[in-house]
Amino acid sequence: MSTPDAESPLDVVVVGGGPAGCSAAVFAARYGLTTTVFDRGKSSLQRCAYLENYLGFPAGIDVETFYALIHDHVEEAGAELVPDMVQSVERAADGGFVVERQEGDAVRARRVVAATRSDADYLRPLVGDEAFVEHTHDGETHEHFDPEYADSEGRTPVDGLYVASPAGEQDVQVVVAAGRGAAVGRALLADVRRERGYPEIVASHYDWRRRDAELTDEWRNRDRWRELFAERAPDDLDIEDDRVVELREREIDRRFDAYLDEEEVTARTERAHDRLLEHIDDERILAAARKIEAERADESA
Repeated sequence: MSTPDAESPLDVVVVGGGPAGCSAAVFAARYGLTTTVFDRGKSSLQRCAYLENYLGFPAGIDVETFYALIHDHVEEAGAELVPDMVQSVERAADGGFVVERQEGDAVRARRVVAATRSDADYLRPLVGDEAFVEHTHDGETHEHFDPEYADSEGRTPVDGLYVASPAGEQDVQVVVAAGRGAAVGRALLADVRRERGYPEIVASHYDWRRRDAELTDEWRNRDRWRELFAERAPDDLDIEDDRVVELREREIDRRFDAYLDEEEVTARTERAHDRLLEHIDDERILAAARKIEAERADESA
């Protein structure tokens, strides 16, 4: 086993750059965790000829464009996307993980999300043979990762290891795999927040944005949020008072940052549309513009 570099370990390593892995990575990176996705470019999604049942694409979407979109999203969220294959994951001396790569140097990580549907053998040094089960098909015995090894939110008996895929029949559809990855990402964030001292009642993290107009006068008052935090925090919270204040104020800042005024909503909408155009063939954009222009000319005439 090669020696990991001396730099601080990554917060999260995701093994697999398909829908499940990318979805988990987006949640982790948007929260501010240092996140790297290793993708060998052989996602089972690429065996799909054309994607027609993913919500939000009424006429379907070609797999190449969809793959580019989810990878673009990963990098926009702040994660690093590395085109390399993970050969093994093992425990590090500090309790984290050592992730061995096929081409690059090994990296260290505090948490690992497994998200490769077709192959989980790289986990064997970490989880042992008991995480794999045998089945017989056409008279031949095959071994595969046990889909029940992880719980419904992806947590496993190995502290810090999460499984977004393979998950048996749960992730045979792309839209389900993406949802599974999001659920695992949220579970990971909740565990991180518990570890950092957040009370159980506010450990869950909701990654969403609301309109500023929905924020009533009562909840524009910072003291009201402090009262809510105090109401929800248990009396026997086992951390220093200064740390409680730090966590509380950070959480209040996050709540306020989630509200967007109309100008910001408009700016983000325009930026989002522009970003989508980057993934559409230029000739099709020009053809659509010419068609609209011709229709307007006919209406004027």
